[in-house]
Amino acid sequence: MGLEQTFEAAWTIRKLRGGPLGDLVDGFCDWLVGQGFSRHCVRTHLGFVQHLNEHLAEGGNCRLDGIEAADLEGFWKAYPSRCRNRGPRRRHLKRVRRSIHRFTQYLRGEGRFLERGEPGTAKTLLEAYLAWMRDCRHAAAATLEVRRHGVGEFLVSLGPQATDEGLRELDAGQVETFFLDYAKTKGGAARHSMQSALRTFFRFCLHTGRITRRLDNAVPTLRTYRLSGLPRGLSPGQARIALDSINRDTAAGRRDYAILQMLYAYGVRGGQVRALRLDDIGWARDRILFRAMKNGKDSVLPLTAQVGESLLDYLRNARPRRAFPEVFLTCRAPYHPLINTTSLSEIVGRRLRAAGVDVPSRGAHAFRHGFATRMVAEGHSLKAVADILGHRHLSTTFLYAKVDFQALADVALGWPEEAGP
Repeated sequence: MGLEQTFEAAWTIRKLRGGPLGDLVDGFCDWLVGQGFSRHCVRTHLGFVQHLNEHLAEGGNCRLDGIEAADLEGFWKAYPSRCRNRGPRRRHLKRVRRSIHRFTQYLRGEGRFLERGEPGTAKTLLEAYLAWMRDCRHAAAATLEVRRHGVGEFLVSLGPQATDEGLRELDAGQVETFFLDYAKTKGGAARHSMQSALRTFFRFCLHTGRITRRLDNAVPTLRTYRLSGLPRGLSPGQARIALDSINRDTAAGRRDYAILQMLYAYGVRGGQVRALRLDDIGWARDRILFRAMKNGKDSVLPLTAQVGESLLDYLRNARPRRAFPEVFLTCRAPYHPLINTTSLSEIVGRRLRAAGVDVPSRGAHAFRHGFATRMVAEGHSLKAVADILGHRHLSTTFLYAKVDFQALADVALGWPEEAGP
């Protein structure tokens, strides 16, 4: 489907093919169609990209074979004050940003988008650090995303000092002040993540000569206590309410029901569900394979009737016809696996909120904690729980000993009697 199949008016096609971006719109149109966008969405995205085309033409640009980040910065400075739209402006700008984002996605894939940054700036520092983590420390993609967020926040706090020259003037007091201010409003997991991010960043800076003295030791160590908390899981009743509230007449409903049913039945990690592949489901032998995460163990579990039925419903009636090996894909174009580390937890959280289920943690781990708690309540040993959850070390499972109320009652001391006079 080219522009001629997307638009009926010849003057609209001439307008799109005119201006600085005229040589790029045909390829962008074909890319959108190839990604699975409907004709209506293709028309919408091309229409909003035309606003950028007109802005570049007003600046005196001739035919371009690509754009730079500076072009977009100039567009976003000028466009909001002069755009004409129906309805709320914020909503309109959000739609335009989405279309421009799709366009830059296409240009990056074609090597036609140039992101310029001066050597030594915060952006180039962050990218150099992430490359070092990937190439020298062999960090996983999920770890790199977490580190990008943490170190990026630190560099933003430095402001103009976030340069090669500014880092040489950095002292331990600045590092400690930033971390303690950050820790005041964050939970234990966020504090620990920032702590690791900063320490690896300063080791990178020392290794590459950006600083001359060690600063990783300047990041404070906050005291934590192992197994100090309680599992915050869903009860069976809450899980059933969440499952029953999902409307399975829609593609998203069928997908989300299959995901929640799997989390409830097996207690696996959200990342294991995201990584589940079509060939991991052994229909003939009623088996399902969940691959190991976090240095755990692979788990081969029976394919229950409820999980099998919900998977079949999704695969037959809702999954986009795309040649991805992963089972679960996005429900809207561009269709692709759930690659974001938080995407599945966001799905779970959205479904729990819609069902009115109130739990301290609304991510995928709420089902995992609930599953382990059920196993302990049914009398299974911690070794059995560890095997099902894929824990390599039994000590990881000790947290659930706190909800083994029968065992706790057996070892509890009696209330001391009052001594007589």
